[in-house]
Amino acid sequence: MDSLKPSGDEFLQPDQAFRFDALADGADRARLNWEIAEGYYLYRTRIKVSTPSRQAQLGAPQMPGGEFKTDEYFGKQEIYHHELAATVPVARPGGGAFELPLEVTYQGCAEAGLCYPPITKRVSVTLPAGGASTGTASQGSPGSSADGRLGGSSPGPAEQDWFASLIRSGSLLSMLGWFYLAGLVLAFTPCVLPMVPILSGLIAGGGRHITPARGFALSAAYVLGMALTYTVAGIACAAAGSQVQAVFQQWWVLALFALIFVALAMSMFGLFTLQIPVAIQTRIASLSNRQSAGTFGGVAVMGALSALIVTTCVGPALVGALLVISQSGELARGGAALFAMSIGMGTPLLVVGASAGRLLPKAGPWMELVKKLFGVMMLAVAVWMLARIVPQRVALLLWAVPALVLAALLWAESRARSAAWGLRMAGVVAGLYGVALTAGSALGGTDPLAPLPALGARAHALPFHIIKSVADLDHGVAEATASGRTVLVDFSADWCTSCKEMERYTFTDPAVQAALRNTVLLRADVTRNDADDEALLRRFGIFGPPTIAFYGADGRERSGYRVVGYMKADAFASRTRAAFGSPP
Repeated sequence: MDSLKPSGDEFLQPDQAFRFDALADGADRARLNWEIAEGYYLYRTRIKVSTPSRQAQLGAPQMPGGEFKTDEYFGKQEIYHHELAATVPVARPGGGAFELPLEVTYQGCAEAGLCYPPITKRVSVTLPAGGASTGTASQGSPGSSADGRLGGSSPGPAEQDWFASLIRSGSLLSMLGWFYLAGLVLAFTPCVLPMVPILSGLIAGGGRHITPARGFALSAAYVLGMALTYTVAGIACAAAGSQVQAVFQQWWVLALFALIFVALAMSMFGLFTLQIPVAIQTRIASLSNRQSAGTFGGVAVMGALSALIVTTCVGPALVGALLVISQSGELARGGAALFAMSIGMGTPLLVVGASAGRLLPKAGPWMELVKKLFGVMMLAVAVWMLARIVPQRVALLLWAVPALVLAALLWAESRARSAAWGLRMAGVVAGLYGVALTAGSALGGTDPLAPLPALGARAHALPFHIIKSVADLDHGVAEATASGRTVLVDFSADWCTSCKEMERYTFTDPAVQAALRNTVLLRADVTRNDADDEALLRRFGIFGPPTIAFYGADGRERSGYRVVGYMKADAFASRTRAAFGSPP
């Protein structure tokens, strides 16, 4: 074999080193093939596929696992020798045959040291009649909501592909509008709501009269800091082929940010005062006539730090934007879509800021109590973050801390005031809840809403089998196919808020469990984001959990029915039945 390898000055032409062709692989799938000459290899991350057609939208290319090579210029890379076959899901108009134009870019090197520039091939693939898509890619709206919450149980093509098509070929105003609405929907989910007490605490912590105009300006600074950081991080991660969530969801990042919120809570309780050095305050005061020394900058920084909260919100809109950025390199339109979605997520925060002058008490004794209550909220946000990285029983015990602190605070305030029975009763309730959380942790409880295991309703959990590698996945699918069973693959992580919602509210639903009765359930836990986790994510071309894939009894994925983000039980049951009843 060594005699077939090129010498230092005898290299093959690009089309001889990498023989490429494309053909249809069914009515809604294209197959890309490369024959790679001996002594040459292709980079996985350099393979990009797009279509100029406004009538079709492409899913993420599905490629087998390759070999890993430490490249002198690109670092650790996954590469392919000898041959590569990739499949690309296609959502297109149903009915007759369809001519699909493709632009395929790839890059490879010779083992002897020569690297070729990126090669782009423009080919056309004729898809046979019978496509499963229900409409064109460039018009209409996704079959269900941005995260499965808006209603609409249409089990049509994956919504993330619709959003990706909107970025590629939709009008700019339409793209920005739809992504703004998707962000607005996400604003009312548990992964964004923790930002409300953060912003409210920053406004209340000033201890001064806050007008609606000033409250709106402060919240705008916070939202812009969050949106800009989220957009830049999303573009960078997608362009580099990284999992956007994993950048921020490392345990040490969450622990550090939790400590910041604990420090803010202690400041709210009056244990110390957070302020910039006096010399800097004096200089700013002389320049701005003593107007809010550093306040707007500090709020913007907190908004930037809070971007890591938003990264737990994975939905079709986010995945669609990241797909476009990673596959076609359209940074401007993809970034604009991410920014519009971020502003949508921040819109309720702008309302909170504009209402601060009316909703928050004026300066006085009550304002001190309000500041301390916001301190309790800051503690709760810190626990919410730590709950992603500690065992569930430990998390339950941590939730007792803000509850008991709230109880002590309300009891102390009630003793200092006359006719404060309401405060005292609220303190007793908070104290009993804190005790229940502590006892529940000792008894093995894990649910903060039902801390005592004996009193909580025990929902039947689905019997997921944990997989860790691409080999585990292939083995599980092969076993299911041999026995004539369907397969569900659930990507999850300990720090994924929407994953916990799916576990608690969707997978426990009787209709969902009935739809999965003859299904092998596989769960890919990507909490650690190690090499095996990254290989699994690349295999499906996804950017993070929660993402759920369906395989038919024939062992082929029904990629048009993937679920990204949280989906309510009734819509998920409909999607499951449609996926398992669809042709390959």
